[in-house]
Order: sequence, then C-alpha cells, then structure tokens
Amino acid sequence: MFSAATNSTVDVARGKITFGTQAVENFRKLLEQQDLFGALGNSFLYAIVQTVVALLICSLAGYGFELYHDRHKDRVFSFLLLAMMVPQVATMIPLFKMMSSMGLLNTVWAFILPSISTPFLIMMFRQNSRNFPIDVMEAARIDGLNEIQIFFRMYMPIQKSTYAAAAVITFMNAWNAYLWPKVVMSDNRAQTMPMLIANLAAGYSVDYGVLMMGVLFCSIPTMVVFFVLQKQFAEGITGSVK
Repeated sequence: MFSAATNSTVDVARGKITFGTQAVENFRKLLEQQDLFGALGNSFLYAIVQTVVALLICSLAGYGFELYHDRHKDRVFSFLLLAMMVPQVATMIPLFKMMSSMGLLNTVWAFILPSISTPFLIMMFRQNSRNFPIDVMEAARIDGLNEIQIFFRMYMPIQKSTYAAAAVITFMNAWNAYLWPKVVMSDNRAQTMPMLIANLAAGYSVDYGVLMMGVLFCSIPTMVVFFVLQKQFAEGITGSVK
C-alpha cells in the first residue's frame, strides 16, 4: 500500500513493489477527484462521536447488569444477547425508514444512533465489571458519594483498560463502516473515507496509484489508534483490572 501510493498506475499493475516518485502527483490527483479533507473530517466526526457515546451508554449498561441485583436482569440480558444473532441487513430497511421519518438523513445522528448501544460492548463491560471490587462501592457510599459519582469517579478509572479496548473496537468499526453510511448518506458532502475509496475504485478505468493513496489516508488513523492503545487493548480484552 505504501509503495503503490508512490507509483503510477502502470507500475502498480506491473507489480512494482519499490517506492516510486509519483507520491505528490497521486496526492494532487486525489484532491482533484475527491473531497479528501471533507471525507476525513466526516469520518473523524462520526467515529469520535459514536465512540464516546457508545462507551458511555454501554459501560453504564454493563455496570448496571453486573453490580446491581435484580431477579429479572439475567432474563433481560439474555434477550439482549439475542440481538447479536440478527444480521445488520435485516434491520437496515426499518432503520432507514426511522431515520427518514425523523429527518436525520445525511447527519451524524443517522450514522451513530443504530450503533451507540451494541450487545457485544455491553457484554464486554459486564464481564469486566466482575473484577470491580464491591468494597470500593461500599466505602464510597459510606463517604457520601451517590451512584452516579461512584460510576464516574471510581468505576471508570479502574476500568480504563476496558474502555481503551472498547474504544479501539468501536472506533475501527465506525471508521471502516461502509454499507450503512452508503444507505443514509446520499449527499456527497457527508461521505466518509470508505465511501471515498469506493468512488475511486468505481468506473471503467481505475488509477491504482491514486486509489492506494486514498487507502493510505484511510488506514493511517486506525493504525495510529491501535498502536497507541495496544497495551490497554490487550489488558481490556483479557479482562485484567488494575
């Protein structure tokens, strides 16, 4: 990908794997053909907002499912997990009609609302909440903290590895999403990076140098996020809590 982004389409088609001299030209063509910075801005906006909102909602749900006792919560959680078995395409038309009726098409809310509460993240936070010491909650209540304060001041700092792992997963899924944004984002000004890549690959003649330059810009943010949070990601996935 890196080397192809610096070569012409002829060199890429011939299988050249060394770096070339066409990087600036490919970047110039990419800017002429597509709104690169607009797509980057949209992808960052959608992915960051979805990540922040999803982490808050799913962690609250996982926290409540595990640390508050109710005889019906396991039954509710079982029904929640059944949603993991429903394919996305089965809900796409009803979701599109809902977004259209609310006037949310081509907005950030149409992108993030179907994904701000996912069974996988709720299950992940619930499993990791089992390592949260109950004595901390009891001591905090004695000190006068209410339940919301306990969540933000005690639970969240202790579960930072889980939050990091969930943030990596959510950000990557939001950044790489293509099908749902393609359905609800009909305005070119609202396109994301995967949609931009698809536009570059469409047509009878594909400039592979320009295409790889677009793929490079699409790949770098997720690579940076993962490498920055890889240690916390591994700890959160294995369920370790410090």
